[in-house]
Amino acid sequence: MIELEGSITYNPVSFFKIKNSIVMKQILFILLSLCIVSPCFAAPSSEEMVLIPAGKFQMGSQKSLLELKPHDLFNTDRHTLGPENPAHEVYLDAFYIDIYEVTHKKYRKYVDATGAKKPRSWENPEFNGDQQPVVGVSWKEAVAYCEWSEKRLPTEAEWEKAGRGKRSVKYPWGDSPPDSEKLNYNEEKMKTTPVGSYEKGQSDYGIYDLSGNASEWVHDWHYPEYYLFSPKENPQGPENGQYKIIRGGNWRNNADDVDLIYRNATTPILKSNGVGFRCAKNASK
Repeated sequence: MIELEGSITYNPVSFFKIKNSIVMKQILFILLSLCIVSPCFAAPSSEEMVLIPAGKFQMGSQKSLLELKPHDLFNTDRHTLGPENPAHEVYLDAFYIDIYEVTHKKYRKYVDATGAKKPRSWENPEFNGDQQPVVGVSWKEAVAYCEWSEKRLPTEAEWEKAGRGKRSVKYPWGDSPPDSEKLNYNEEKMKTTPVGSYEKGQSDYGIYDLSGNASEWVHDWHYPEYYLFSPKENPQGPENGQYKIIRGGNWRNNADDVDLIYRNATTPILKSNGVGFRCAKNASK
């Protein structure tokens, strides 16, 4: 304690506590202000997305190259333009992917903001519910939406890893056969259902509707023999082609066409009430 003139006492310890308290309050105020006005403290654009960690996974059919018949390797009509053989190991960098298919409600915000063309399903009450997946969009329209959202379409390999997760399973939920508790398929509903309706149909990463409901556009061009020479790390698909890959099967498809290795392909200008999409993005910039 220090005695000052006029019997005023000065306690340096107390003064330090008061001053330190004021400084701390100022720091907290600044930090709180930054949290409110700046997005840098949160993962950007990761709302309703899940992180798929970097690593290897088994892609394609469980059949090895030696098990295939030689003429099957060059049959362009193998399983509706979608040969899934041979099984091969792929390494992918970490990425984010949407937990749900893009909904009609989200796509409406995009249309309102950009003046983009409305999908074919826009006025159809069977397909335009707020939480139903948006369908009736072409591949380029799906790409445009993802870019507007500061995302992109997932590659075919990313899509498959998001579904198979940490196991080489046939369906998102495992290897048990499809049924009406796991997915919307086989024309049971005769339309799409709200995204996330099937808790038992989630993948290991908690992603919904990878089998059934709406087939999904992915980034890649289709080439029947691509799996024979595709890169072992971060494959992007052929540089060009005639058809774009769609994955997952939809509400019309039977059990054979909703598994995670099934590769379908169609013209990128197709607008079908069975085809929608989800978006992805890189985990690091």
